[in-house]
Amino acid sequence: MKLTIVSPEKILFKGDADILSVPGTTGRFEVLDHHAAIISSLKADKLIYKSHGQEVSVDVLGGFIEVADNVASVCVEV
Repeated sequence: MKLTIVSPEKILFKGDADILSVPGTTGRFEVLDHHAAIISSLKADKLIYKSHGQEVSVDVLGGFIEVADNVASVCVEV
């Protein structure tokens, strides 16, 4: 899937990702290729994604995620 993670200050990541794990306000959930469309708010915790075999963790203070048409867009406070 295509993944973009942005904060108010900068783009944190833009590229392909195999898996994305986010701290939804009602519980952590994972986004994989061809995930169903969803919009969710995020709470403070770790956002984790895996791209090209490398796992990356980002501490976030909250934000939002939108997934549609195999594109995940995440806006976070860090």
